[in-house]
Amino acid sequence: MKNTYFDLIDQSYYFPQEGFDLKDGYLSFHGISLKYLVEKYKTPFKLLYLPRIGEQIKRAKNLFNRAIKKHRYQGKYNYCYCTKCCHFSHVVKAALEEGVHLETSSAFDIDLIFKLLSEGKLDKNIILVHNGYKTRDYLEKIIKLNKAGFKNSIMVLDSKTEIARIKEYTDSYDGVLKIGIRMAIDEEPQSAYYTSRLGIRASEIIDFYHTEIKPDKSLSLKMVHFFIDSGIKDNMYYWGEFQKALKLFVELKQVCPDIKALNLGGGFPIRNNLGFEYDYEYIINEIVGNIKTACTEADITEPDIFTEFGKYTVGESGAIIFSVLEQKQQNDTETWYMVDNSLMNTIPDAWSIFEKFILLPVNKWNNEYVRANIGGISCDHSDYYNSEDMNQQVFLPKYESTDKEPLYVGFFHTGAYQDSISGYGGIKHCLIPAPKLIIIDRDETGNFVDTVYRNEQTVDEMLSILGYATGEE
Repeated sequence: MKNTYFDLIDQSYYFPQEGFDLKDGYLSFHGISLKYLVEKYKTPFKLLYLPRIGEQIKRAKNLFNRAIKKHRYQGKYNYCYCTKCCHFSHVVKAALEEGVHLETSSAFDIDLIFKLLSEGKLDKNIILVHNGYKTRDYLEKIIKLNKAGFKNSIMVLDSKTEIARIKEYTDSYDGVLKIGIRMAIDEEPQSAYYTSRLGIRASEIIDFYHTEIKPDKSLSLKMVHFFIDSGIKDNMYYWGEFQKALKLFVELKQVCPDIKALNLGGGFPIRNNLGFEYDYEYIINEIVGNIKTACTEADITEPDIFTEFGKYTVGESGAIIFSVLEQKQQNDTETWYMVDNSLMNTIPDAWSIFEKFILLPVNKWNNEYVRANIGGISCDHSDYYNSEDMNQQVFLPKYESTDKEPLYVGFFHTGAYQDSISGYGGIKHCLIPAPKLIIIDRDETGNFVDTVYRNEQTVDEMLSILGYATGEE
């Protein structure tokens, strides 16, 4: 009996499933023929499928608004996109088309806001949540936003010392500066430290408000913010920190009527394996219902709910496609499939924080399968990928080196953080060039439109960055 790769997947998961299907033996991604892209662009290449961004935003907005209606919740829901997750203009603009607000992290983010304003992609009514350490450059640009008429700009305090720096600018601004306070959370037990370096301890916040914020008429506290790095999960740890933040909001609201918002930092998870299960509707109903109950019991007005979704927004839009250059049998049990770029460069999360992605072959689904390790072409020991989230090992189709068509493999849902972490357009490990980037959208008739955003890095581009003379002398 022939155990094909298709049989393995078909017996292990529901397949086809959202975003993945087979057509004539080749994998498709969100309906896009990967065979067509491989033949047109060759490997390696990255792709971003922009319509997925809008689909994710619409789903979250719809579920929150349904929960608000179900619980007769009086506050509103505000979806913020975290620009740090993927700063590309086509990504941010695709999110803005869905009416999202934005979260910034550093000084240059503010220049990005002004650029989008000049292009007519946003207006001054947008809500801007400013997280991150407030350097003087960052603060000056946030004040510039306020002076320019961005009345919904909210500076979230990440430490008590930031308030003194903010007050240095209040005399030069005629209006009232809106601020938030980030509550420091207790990290998960396996963390290297107990309390997050981000935010202010909950036990100090009420006194801090009374001494530093309430007496200053140029400041108005509008938001309580907390952030769980591991995201919104249905476990005791998340709900415990959530209840602490909710308790702090209630206490602050009772002494500070200006507070209007509760910001649930930390995002929804995305699919990192074909067996992924997450009940978004249930979690959202629990969040809205718990806030409603707490506010009703305390006899206070329900806050507007903010979320900051970065990976959830853009993660499932991305993929990276490779060719297998060679297979190596290193011992009796270890087969290596060597791909045509560096994994450390293209999916740095896989080796830095052991992130998992969906790994699937593009072709040869009717071949028998074999356990394999994926190796990049750099000389680094860490340039490999050899486990998936579900079964802790990788299976891929067998192939023969004499096959006319090579084996193509893809890592999927890679749209978040990978380019930011690896330094898009910059120097790469072992001077292995960054792959070409393909942007895929749909036109007015619903047809796919694929364009090259940037070709593979050239040697001249890299050597120029490094300070070497390029070209012929």
